[in-house]
Amino acid sequence: MMLKIYITISAGDFNLSTKPNFVLILADDMGFSDLGCFGSEINTPNIDSLAKNGIRFSQMYNSARCCPSRASLLSGLHPQQTGVGHMVSTLDPKDQAKFPAYQGYLNENCATIAEVLKGAGYTTLMSGKWHVGGGYDLLNRSSWAPGNDRHPIPTQRGFDKFFGIVSGAANFFHPRTLMRDDELIGIDTTDFYLTDSISDNAVTMIEETKETGKPFFIHVAYTAPHWPLHALEEDISNYEGSYLKGWDQLRTDRHEELKGIGILDEKWEISPRDLSSDPWEEAEERKWEDLRMAVYAAMIDRMDQGVGRIIKKLEDLGIDDNTVVMFLSDNGGCAEFLAEETNRPMPTQYASPTRDGRQMKIGNRKDLRPGSDDTFMSYDLSWANASNTPFRLFKRWTHEGGISTPFIISWPRQISQPAIMHEPTHIIDISATIYDAANATYPSEINGNEVKPLEGISFFEVLEGKKWVRQDPIFWEHEGSRAMRQGEWKLVSEVGGNWEIYNMDQDRTELTNLAKGEKVRLANMRASYKEWMERCEVEQWPIGPLEWDPKMRRPHSHRSG
Repeated sequence: MMLKIYITISAGDFNLSTKPNFVLILADDMGFSDLGCFGSEINTPNIDSLAKNGIRFSQMYNSARCCPSRASLLSGLHPQQTGVGHMVSTLDPKDQAKFPAYQGYLNENCATIAEVLKGAGYTTLMSGKWHVGGGYDLLNRSSWAPGNDRHPIPTQRGFDKFFGIVSGAANFFHPRTLMRDDELIGIDTTDFYLTDSISDNAVTMIEETKETGKPFFIHVAYTAPHWPLHALEEDISNYEGSYLKGWDQLRTDRHEELKGIGILDEKWEISPRDLSSDPWEEAEERKWEDLRMAVYAAMIDRMDQGVGRIIKKLEDLGIDDNTVVMFLSDNGGCAEFLAEETNRPMPTQYASPTRDGRQMKIGNRKDLRPGSDDTFMSYDLSWANASNTPFRLFKRWTHEGGISTPFIISWPRQISQPAIMHEPTHIIDISATIYDAANATYPSEINGNEVKPLEGISFFEVLEGKKWVRQDPIFWEHEGSRAMRQGEWKLVSEVGGNWEIYNMDQDRTELTNLAKGEKVRLANMRASYKEWMERCEVEQWPIGPLEWDPKMRRPHSHRSG
C-alpha cells in the first residue's frame, strides 16, 4: 500500500481569536445548473452574492449519492474508507463484518471535520440532515441513542450541538424524526417548515458563539430540494407558469447562460435529452408539470432566503470578513419517480398523517396540486435532466450529471478577486482545505483508534490567487457505476456497462466515446482504477444481498438518499 504524506500549508500564525470561522452549506439533490450564478432562472441572490465576491468551481465533483457524498465531505476520505460505500444500514449485521466498507455508518477509523476542528479549539455545530449514521427505527430508542456505535449521531462524531434529522428525508411541514442534540423533539408551532427551521437554528447557533470567544465551524445541511415536493404557497406563486415552455427550452436557456457567464466552454455541446424523457410537446398535463418544477424552484428559493439570514447574522456580528462560507450539493438532480404502490407501504416517517390528522396522498398524481403538506411527490426524470444541464444522467450515476456540483467559496479577508476555477476538484478536498485555513492538524488517531491518512488534497493555494492543479486522479464507485478522472481524461461506466473514455477538455458533456482509439490509455486507467479498488476495499457490484437493476432508468424506490 502506498503511504501518502501531506504537509500542511500554513495559512498564517493564528491564535484562536484570529482563526477563520467556517460555514459549510450543503444542498440536497440539487442539480448543477439550479443556481442563478450557475445559469438558472431560479432566484438565488444570496448564494449568488457569495459567488460574486468569491470563487466558483466549475469542475467540483461529489460522490454521486447522498450518503457517500456526506461521508466523503465530512472525512476527506473515499466513502468506502469510512464504511459508507453504499447507503446507511443496507447490510445485515452478519454481512457488515464481511463487507466493512459497506457497513452503512461512519467507522471509527475516519475523522470528521468536527472532530478535527474541535481538537484545534473550535466550537462545532450542525443544523440539518446527517444521514451517515446507519439506519434508524426512531420509535425504538435503542437503535439510535448515544452509545450505540452502529448508529452514531452528530454529537457522537465531534459536534457540540445538533439540530435536524438523522435520516435521509422528511416531511417538510411535519417531520417525525426531528432532533436536538441527542433527543427527539416535537414541533411547537403551526407554521413549521423544515428549511426555515434549519436556517433559523443555524442563525441561533452562530449568535450563541459570540459568548465563547472561540472560532466556530457550522455545517448547514439542508434537505431542500430533496423530495417530497413541499413548499410555501407564497414562494410557489413566484414561479407558477414560469415553466410552461418546458424542459427542452429550459435546458437550452440554461446551457446558453452557462456558456455566457464562463462556467462552460463554448465548444461543449449540450447532451441530448435523456432517452427516458418525452419531448415537451408530447408531455401530458403541462400545467401540472409546470407546477412541479415551480415547487422545486420554490424550495431552492426558500433555501437561499435562509442562506441570506445566515450571511446577515455574520455581518451583524462583524465576523463576515473572516468567515469562510462554502456551498455545494451532495449529488446531481434526482430522477426518482414516486409511484403509488399499494403493495409496498411508505416508511412511517413519510406516510404518517399531517398535524391535523389528514392522510398523506403518496405518489406523482396528476389529479393533485403538488407542494402542500398532505402530498408526497417528486419532480421526476425530465425536470432532473434540466437541472443537470448540460450533462448526462442523474444522481446515482458517475457520468457528469450525477457527480457535478456547483461549488462556491467566499472568504472576504483572503479572496481579493472573484474568479472561476476550472481545475477538477473533488469533495474529499474540501476538508483538507479547511484544515489548512484553520491551521489544524489532521490526527493519526482518535479515541485510541487509528485514523486513515487523508485522501483529500488542499486547494488553499487557489484562495491565495495562485495556480493549483490536482495531481492525483479522482475515483468513484456507486452501485456499480464507476469512474476515474485523471487530468483531461475520464474513464466511466454505467452499472453493467462497458468502459467509456472521454477527453474532458474537448468533450465534458461526454458525447464522443474514444474507447476504440484510446485502447492503451484505457487499459492504463483501468489498471489504476483496479489498484484504487483494492486499496479502498471497493467491491464488485452487487455486494452480498445488495442489488440494483441496471435497466431501471426510473427507479420506483422510496429509499431516500
